[in-house]
Amino acid sequence: MRTFVLIACMLAAGASQAHDGHALAGGHWHATDAFGWIAVAAAVALGVWISRK
Repeated sequence: MRTFVLIACMLAAGASQAHDGHALAGGHWHATDAFGWIAVAAAVALGVWISRK
């Protein structure tokens, strides 16, 4: 499972580098940039919730 998560994170990081200026602090941002931060927060919350065993 850890290998799958690692590979998924590596693939997602490459896709996020579309062009300069993305992200809320950049020259411009898109709704999908904000959705990405929401997805990251949800993934972290899910990871914390699952690891509470």
